[in-house]
Amino acid sequence: MNCFRYKLDHDYGFAPNPFHGVLSLATCKSQLRMNKNVKIGDWIVGLGSVSMGNLHYIIFAMKVEEIMTFDQYWKDPRFDCKKPVVNGSLVQMYGDNVYHTDITTGRIIQEYSAHSKPGGRTNGKHWKRDVSGKNVLLSTTFYYFGSSCPVIPEDYSYIDNDSRAIKYIDLAGEDAKIQAFVDWLDATYGKGIHGDPCNWKEFDLPKLDIYEDE
Repeated sequence: MNCFRYKLDHDYGFAPNPFHGVLSLATCKSQLRMNKNVKIGDWIVGLGSVSMGNLHYIIFAMKVEEIMTFDQYWKDPRFDCKKPVVNGSLVQMYGDNVYHTDITTGRIIQEYSAHSKPGGRTNGKHWKRDVSGKNVLLSTTFYYFGSSCPVIPEDYSYIDNDSRAIKYIDLAGEDAKIQAFVDWLDATYGKGIHGDPCNWKEFDLPKLDIYEDE
């Protein structure tokens, strides 16, 4: 198996989107989503960065369990809950199921979402980058920490990534190392959501259950 690692420079619960029991990577990181080396059973680890003030911390880890197209994602009733509602809760606002093909024009539509311009106008920069990724990566076996992110322990320092590029070749064939890291995550934290997205602190949230719509 492979273990792809990259640094996030922001985290709003959009890319990745950890809600409704499935962690999805449907926007941003086009180089990763289109990478032909990403296979079912591989792991993806998102790490902190200087810009977020959490370099060498673990934001999330996911086991790739499904790979589908934008249209498959859009049409699958399991993921209707991930279609954005821009005037809804934060969980709804940052829904990432935003791209699908217009059957009349054959062009991929960008729904009104966190990647749109005001009023729902298409943001060409986001559209081009997101759509070039081609695939949506999905997982029910994930660990999402967000603002509660733990530092990478010294024993698993090989998971870190000091470069700006996506890293995975250095752990090719190192299944035992990858599994040891995953076993540590599972034994220490357990699967699921462990914190709010890092950038939600900008919203001055009240003390309430932000996942009540799930």
